[in-house]
Amino acid sequence: MSEIRPKLSFKVLARRQDAHGSTADCKDASIALDTDLAGRRDAFNPAELLLAALSACMIKGIERVVPILKFQLRSVEVTVEGVRQDVPPKLESIRYQIVVDTDESDHRLDLLHENVRKYGTVFNTVAPGTDLAGELRRK
Repeated sequence: MSEIRPKLSFKVLARRQDAHGSTADCKDASIALDTDLAGRRDAFNPAELLLAALSACMIKGIERVVPILKFQLRSVEVTVEGVRQDVPPKLESIRYQIVVDTDESDHRLDLLHENVRKYGTVFNTVAPGTDLAGELRRK
C-alpha cells in the first residue's frame, strides 16, 4: 500500500517598507521587491520576480532529475524574457533558453527538457495562461 503524503505548501510574507520598495520573507531568506512606481534598479519588480521563479523552477527541476537520469553536466544557465501587454496587463509571452554544459547526447538533452516542462510546479502554473516556449541546448 502506498503511503499518503501531505501536499507541499508554501508561504511568503511580503511587507511594504515605504513608497520605494517592499521585502518578501520566506524561511530564513529575504528578498527586496521593486514596488516603487518609478522603478528600482536594485530589486526585482513583480514581473521579473515571476520570471526568476520560472527560471529557478527550471534549474530545480534539472537538479531533481540529474541523479535519476544519471545525467552528467558541468553547468546550467537559464535566460527568460517576457513581453507585457497593456490591456489587460499580463505577460502575453515568455521565451526561455536553457543552456547546459554537458557531453550527453541530443536524445538525453531532449529527455532533460521534457522533464523540465512536465514536472515544474511554476512552469505548469504559468504555461496554461501564457504563450510559453523555449529550448534547451548544449553550451
